[in-house]
Amino acid sequence: MEFFNCHTHQFTGQSNILELVNQYPQELDAAIPFYSVGIHPWYIKEDQIDEDLKIIEEKLQTKNCLAIGECGLDKRIEIPLDQQIIVFEKQLALAEKYKKPVIIHCVAAFQEITEIRKKLKISVPMIIHGFSKNGQLANQLISAGFYLSLGKYLLRNPDLKTVFQSIPNDRFFLETDTIDERIEQVYNLASEYKNITIKELQDVISSNFKTVFEK
Repeated sequence: MEFFNCHTHQFTGQSNILELVNQYPQELDAAIPFYSVGIHPWYIKEDQIDEDLKIIEEKLQTKNCLAIGECGLDKRIEIPLDQQIIVFEKQLALAEKYKKPVIIHCVAAFQEITEIRKKLKISVPMIIHGFSKNGQLANQLISAGFYLSLGKYLLRNPDLKTVFQSIPNDRFFLETDTIDERIEQVYNLASEYKNITIKELQDVISSNFKTVFEK
């Protein structure tokens, strides 16, 4: 593995990239080598939750499924937050049961997610994907035990440079999510911001991968 893409919706199948492809329970392609599966808060369907959770639990027991998610909370959608929390907590229970890390979707609900992690005493790694906020929030999340994954906003927003530089090397991942840019481009910018070589960055992320995904 030269490159690890922590969260992507596009499987490219390149041999030098380990892609953690986001999948949904009802549309799961088992032929994808490595994936995460979860109920995204946008796509919660009341009459489908139990069936989705059953599929997720089944897949979490396979080697190809490296994580649960993306799942989480989003305060900017019409689905009631209370319902989102119920679905999120059920997925966290599965993550704990099968000792799989969690890829988190969070919009304007960082306090709630931090409180849920503490309340449920979650021991598995939790990765906030698509992080785009300030250094203060980054520090708070890291102190609370979260990992941060960056990609799209790192490429789009120069203000994230100092935020990214402040994140400890053992607490971040890189991703492409839904953008067209390649993971190599994200690595190039990240290595520049961290003032380390691509090889050194690859070693950092490889170490983080082993810590989080190879337990």
